[in-house]
Amino acid sequence: MRIRPALIVLLVLALFATACGNDLSTGARGGLFPDLPDPTDTEDPPDNYRESLPRDAINPVYEPSFTTADGVDWPGDELVIGVDIDGEARAYPVGFLTRREMVIDNHRGIPTLVTW
Repeated sequence: MRIRPALIVLLVLALFATACGNDLSTGARGGLFPDLPDPTDTEDPPDNYRESLPRDAINPVYEPSFTTADGVDWPGDELVIGVDIDGEARAYPVGFLTRREMVIDNHRGIPTLVTW
C-alpha cells in the first residue's frame, strides 16, 4: 500500500491536535501556545490588538464542484494547489483561496482540507 502525501499531512495534523489537547485554536485554552492569552477572551482587548476580521468571518467551501481541465477558463498562469489521491487529481485555484481560504473536501472518501 502506497501512502499518499495528503494522507500523511492529515495524519500528522491529527497527531499534533491530540498532543495539544485537541484544541488548536488559542493558547488560553491549552492549544498551540498555552502561555499566550487569547485577546478575544476579554471584553476590552489590549491596545495593541488589531482585529481585521471577526472570528469565523470567512466561511470555508464545504461542497466544491469540479470540471475537466478543458472546462476551466482560468488564465494559463493561475496558481493551483493540486491534490492527487489514487490517480484522481483535483486542482484548487489559489486566486479563489485568497478570498475563501479553506476548502473542505471528501476526495475519494478521504476527508481533505485545502487551505491557503
